Amino acid sequence: MSLPSIIAVDGPAGSGKSTISHQLAERYGYLFIDTGIFYRTMTLVALRANIAFSDVEALTNLTHQTRIDIHPKNGDSAHPYTVLVASEDVTDQIRSPQVEAWVSALSAIGSVRAALVEQQRRIASQGKIIMAGRDIGTVVLPNADVKFYIDASIQERARRRYHERISKGQTANLKEIEAAMIERDRIDSQREVSPLRQAEDAIYISTDNKTIEQVLDEIGEKLEIWQPA
Repeated sequence: MSLPSIIAVDGPAGSGKSTISHQLAERYGYLFIDTGIFYRTMTLVALRANIAFSDVEALTNLTHQTRIDIHPKNGDSAHPYTVLVASEDVTDQIRSPQVEAWVSALSAIGSVRAALVEQQRRIASQGKIIMAGRDIGTVVLPNADVKFYIDASIQERARRRYHERISKGQTANLKEIEAAMIERDRIDSQREVSPLRQAEDAIYISTDNKTIEQVLDEIGEKLEIWQPA
């Protein structure tokens, strides 16, 4: 069976795209990359350099100077990847509360996004990559071999996020989560830089009322009949 070298996966928050992409990568032997990793990593690097997040020029220059590499996970790591900056493993550090607090500010800077897209394309060019995000098939990897758009209804996505928080012992309000997701969708789809939208040649996959295995099997059927252009 001939499999594509590069698979692009897009979709809104809570659609299941990261979970699906990760398990698909394990099933077929790909390296799974969530592009949010790059923004978290640069946020960590900027914090360490004590650069203000209002200093766009300095942040952009720092991004151009920073090489990010992503490899398969080390040993029993809880993460499906290993993130390296100048040979330092920062996989755990990029999940810190401080990074969480500032990553949105950095992600909104167009020149930083452009610089990180270059790095994402460099890593994808190595092949056997499944890359997930919100602008992969449209901006980052418009020439990907196969593109999927993973979606779910707002009610289903909110329900999943609600149960995820409850399972972690956190307080959660379903209506508040749904309202926040509606607003997140509006911002993601209307932003000037890399808006969320389905690529014209992407295969649409709905995850409503489906188990993870059912979605994986549905995508697997598409991959197994794939032929190079």
